[in-house]
Amino acid sequence: MSAGRIGIGVVGTGMAAKPHAQALRSLDDCIAVRGVYSRGADKRAAFCAEHGFAEAASLEALADDPAVRAVIIITPPNQRLDLVRRFAGAGKHILMEKPVERTSEAAEEIVAICEAAGVQLGIVFQHRFRQASRKLDKLVHSGALGAIGLARASVPWWREQSYYDEPGRGSYARDGGGVLISQAIHTLDLMLSIAGPVAEVQAVAGTTPFHEMESEDFVAGGLHFRNGAMGAVMATVAAFPGEAESITLDCEKASAHLQSGTLTVNWRDGRSERFGESADGTGGGADPMAFPFDWHRDLITDFIEAIAAGREPAVTGRDALHVHYLIDALVASSRERRAVEISNGA
Repeated sequence: MSAGRIGIGVVGTGMAAKPHAQALRSLDDCIAVRGVYSRGADKRAAFCAEHGFAEAASLEALADDPAVRAVIIITPPNQRLDLVRRFAGAGKHILMEKPVERTSEAAEEIVAICEAAGVQLGIVFQHRFRQASRKLDKLVHSGALGAIGLARASVPWWREQSYYDEPGRGSYARDGGGVLISQAIHTLDLMLSIAGPVAEVQAVAGTTPFHEMESEDFVAGGLHFRNGAMGAVMATVAAFPGEAESITLDCEKASAHLQSGTLTVNWRDGRSERFGESADGTGGGADPMAFPFDWHRDLITDFIEAIAAGREPAVTGRDALHVHYLIDALVASSRERRAVEISNGA
């Protein structure tokens, strides 16, 4: 490994691994992939051959390799806890796919393990790294748009039944739930990072006739934000053929509409501005991986720069707990048919 390149291990070669692999290949000048491990030997070999990575013989090989400074974990949520214990205990920084775990309690445990071990825990919420997302964040936090009065998030996605025919997908045991924790979590996290935490929700959730699955494929809810704004969220994977997710903020000086990678700002003085790029895909249709890898590249870049500088990454494990609390509240509100406060989401 040449000087200046950070050694990285990868665990998991499933569907979500593709954009990570593409991003890592594009960052070859600053990252050295020391090894890739997954339980299926044939699948691991095919993945490594396709992307030009070395195979890791075992998890122990990655944990014991002194040149591995960080590990990217891309496994299903039910495999995370033991992996985090192993790698945090070996002093490896961890970048992990969303969600942190299947439940908020397990997610809190993972965050605590990494904090106790003194290693960084970053979570892959790549939507925060879109150019348009960054522009909206800057406009809101600089005060340019004025106070937010209304925030609306919409995730009208589609998944074929074949997607849920994979064993464990959409189950509580493997994934921790359905559309909220597996798909809408990206948009909800982005909304919270820009608009601030939610204080109370009232929601309805269920499974439409389009899917046979254990958990929900549709959720709609009203939101009270801690800053006084009102809001609403609608998330589904039953909206054929699937459209791009969006966040709309109605503010004192303008309304801002973020749809996929494009931000449109309509100022109250009559001006209209457009920022960002027209993404080739958003992952909202039948192909869940139909989106560019650029966002993963920028997120991974931030993570390795954080390691080198001794700072926290842009999206920490503790940051990610907020969206877990919101998801819990939406599900509980529907189940209990009442408004639910988010006391630990501040």
